[in-house]
Amino acid sequence: MSSVETGRITTRIPARLDRLPWSRWHWLVVVGLGTVWILDGLEVTIVGSMSDALRPHDTGLGMSSWDVGFAGAAYVAGSCVGALVFGQLTDRFGRKRLFLLTLGVYTVATVLTAFSMAPWWYFAARFLTGTGIGGEYAAVNSAIDELIPKAHRGRVDVAINGSYWVGAAIGSLLTIPLLNPSVVSASWGWRVAFGLGAVLALGILLVRRNVPESPRWLFIHGREHDAERIVDDIERRVGEEAGERLPEPGEDEEITIRQRRSIGFATIARTVFTLYPRRTVLCFALFVGQAFLYNAFFFTYGDTLSSFFGVKQTGWYLAVFAASNFAGALLLSPLFDRVGRVRMITGTYVVSGVLLAVTGLILGGLSAVTLTLMGAIVFFIASAGASSAYLTASEVFPMETRALCIAFFYSIGTAAGGISGPLFFGWLIDQASEAKDVTGIAVGYFVGAALMVAGGVTEAFLGIRAEGRSLESIAQPLTAEDRDDPGDASGSDAPQPAHA
Repeated sequence: MSSVETGRITTRIPARLDRLPWSRWHWLVVVGLGTVWILDGLEVTIVGSMSDALRPHDTGLGMSSWDVGFAGAAYVAGSCVGALVFGQLTDRFGRKRLFLLTLGVYTVATVLTAFSMAPWWYFAARFLTGTGIGGEYAAVNSAIDELIPKAHRGRVDVAINGSYWVGAAIGSLLTIPLLNPSVVSASWGWRVAFGLGAVLALGILLVRRNVPESPRWLFIHGREHDAERIVDDIERRVGEEAGERLPEPGEDEEITIRQRRSIGFATIARTVFTLYPRRTVLCFALFVGQAFLYNAFFFTYGDTLSSFFGVKQTGWYLAVFAASNFAGALLLSPLFDRVGRVRMITGTYVVSGVLLAVTGLILGGLSAVTLTLMGAIVFFIASAGASSAYLTASEVFPMETRALCIAFFYSIGTAAGGISGPLFFGWLIDQASEAKDVTGIAVGYFVGAALMVAGGVTEAFLGIRAEGRSLESIAQPLTAEDRDDPGDASGSDAPQPAHA
C-alpha cells in the first residue's frame, strides 16, 4: 500500500470542529449515522425472540437450541470479518464511501435472511448480515467522533451506541404480533420480521446521504480544499442557528500535517502494538468483557425464558430489558464528560459484573419476571460501560488508524467473547433443559461477571482521561509534522499526556 507524501499543510480544522456549539447539524449526524445501532439491536433481538418459531420443520427451519446459538455465532463471526475488511477500507478510502457501502450490504443480507429456505441458508445470510454491521461499527464510530465537538463527544458516543437497545425494544415488540399465528401465519411471521429491518435500513440510507465526509480524513489525504469547503458550510449553518459569530481558534490550536495517500497496514500494526501497548491491552479487556456478557446473555435470553419458565411470548420481557439498557446509556452518558472516562468506565464495568454474579447465585429462586428485573438492573449499568468500549477505541489511537483500530478490537474482543458466548450458553441451556434445572446456566453468568470486573480493573489502571480534549491531543496523528516517521516506534504510552 502506497504511503507517498503528497504535501504538508498547517490547518485549524480540528479546532474549528471542536469549538462548535451543539446544533441541528449535529443532530443530522446523530440520526444519519447513529441509527445503525438500532438495526443491530433489531437483528439480534429478532433472532433471540424467534427461537421457537425457527424450530418447527413445517413453518420454521427445524433448528435446535444449538442451531440458534450457532446462528448467533455466525452473525458475530461475520461482524468480525466485516469490521476488519471494511475497517481497513474506511481508513484508506474514507468514512462516507464505506458507511454507505456497509449499510447496503446489511440491507441485501437481511432480505436474504427473510427468504431462508434451510438452516445453511439462514446461517450464511446471518454471516453476511454480520459483515455489514461489523463494517458499520468501524466506519460510523470513526466518522462520529471526528464530527462531534470534543465537549460532547463522550455523551454522544455512549448514547448512540446505547441506541442499539431502541432497536432491541422495537424488535421485541414486533415479535408479539408477528409470532401470533392468529395475526400472521407462523410460516411468514419470522420472515416479515427480518424484512422490516431492510425497510428501516433504506430509511436510514436516505438521511445518511446528507452526512459529509470527515474533514479530518480529507485534509490528511491531500484533499484540504474539500475539507475547508465542508467545514465552511458547517460553520455557516451552525452560526446562522446560533445567531452569532463563532470565535476563531487560536494559533496554538494549529496542526501541521504531512499528507499521505494512505498509511501502510504494517505501520498501523506497529502503532497499535508497539507505540500504544497499554492502550491495546485496555481496549482488548473492555471489548472481551462486554462482548461475552451481551452476546452470551442476550442472544440466548429468549431461549432461556421459553425453555425454563414456559414463556410463549418473550417480546414483552425483552422489551423491558431493552428499555432499561437504553435508559442506562442515555441517562449515564453525560457523566462520561462530567465525571470522566476512567471513573465511569471502571464503575460501570465493576458494578454490573458484581450484580450479574449475584444474579447467578440466586438464579434458582427467580421467575421469568424477577430474572428480567435483575437483568434490567444489571444492564442499566452495563450498557453504558459496553458503549464506552467503542468510545475508548475510537479516541485513543491516531486518526489514520482509527477505523481499523475500532475494527480490530471489535473483532478480537467479539471473537473471544461473542462467538464463544452464544455457543457456550446454547450448550448450557441444552444441558440444563435435560436436567430441568435453570441453575445449570449460572456458570455462564459467573464467567461474564468475571470478564466485566477484569475490564473495569484494567480501566482503573490503564484508562485514558479523554474528556473535553481534542482527538489530536489524545493521540497525535501519525502524519503530524512534529512526530517522528510514522513507522518509528520511539514513542510510547508513557509520555502521552492523555494517560490517567
